[in-house]
Amino acid sequence: MYNRYNIMFPRVLAKVLIIILFFTTLPIACAPAEPLPVSSTIPEPVFSGSRAYQDAATQMGFGPRTPNSEGHAKTVSWLLDVLQAAGWETEIQTAAYNDYTIQNVIARRGSGTPWIILGAHYDTRIFADHDPAPQKRTQPVPGANDGASGVAVLTELARVLPRNPDGTLWLVFFDAEDNGRIADWDWILGSQAFVASLEGRPDAMVLVDMVGDADLQIYRERNSDGALTDEIWGVAESIGYGDQFISAPKYRMLDDHIPFLQAGIPAVDLIDFDYPYWHTTADTLDKISAQSLAAVGDTLLHWLLAHPPGETVP
Repeated sequence: MYNRYNIMFPRVLAKVLIIILFFTTLPIACAPAEPLPVSSTIPEPVFSGSRAYQDAATQMGFGPRTPNSEGHAKTVSWLLDVLQAAGWETEIQTAAYNDYTIQNVIARRGSGTPWIILGAHYDTRIFADHDPAPQKRTQPVPGANDGASGVAVLTELARVLPRNPDGTLWLVFFDAEDNGRIADWDWILGSQAFVASLEGRPDAMVLVDMVGDADLQIYRERNSDGALTDEIWGVAESIGYGDQFISAPKYRMLDDHIPFLQAGIPAVDLIDFDYPYWHTTADTLDKISAQSLAAVGDTLLHWLLAHPPGETVP
């Protein structure tokens, strides 16, 4: 026998089911949002030519960086600030020469092999003895290209290179490179002192000197290690800088790579010596370009990341 409760139960059940279906089909926006997935891909470092150019401008703002000058001291302090802010272990290496104290600024990162050193000199020449105007030949060289450009490439690399490299990487800023043929001075004093105190044998040394010329043409330097030159020039060609890295030998330079070569360490000198303002008062900021600095810095960055010494470039 059916009673009113038998008749009402199916109706109540139906209403309950409708309510349940309503609430379970509400838009997803009413539910707590799931967190978006986070990419684990680390972006590739990018060398900034404009930032390197600003580093050259900063050095020029200190004035000439001749030994014992205020500009020289400011450059040392600035280098330490930039390198430490980028997470490098730093040191000032000192050595005596006559009455002068050489100060090489060293930055270190990583461990193991390969051990690579990148170098540049930060001092500028006391006398602009190649100036076409005789009355200016006792003035100091401003040093936009001959000094500031190589340093600027290394300081920008200091910012963008990985903090945990595969191997050991040193950046060395040499003092007292540029004052040969001047009484009581000589060439490449900082690099000679550095190599004389070096413990162990690096796998490679790359020198960056006079690389900001707006019309950049870096020929293969005749004293440099051939295999190391092949690697770097091959990388430059592969990433579009074949017009800046000329695959022909031209000059034989006395530069900061020489003490390394004499110690049996493979070394290469990246230098554009076809620079009409060399050792003149016209070696000023307007003669260099961010594009030239980028060509050199980008090439070295790709070489360091993808082609460590000893690996053949395709």
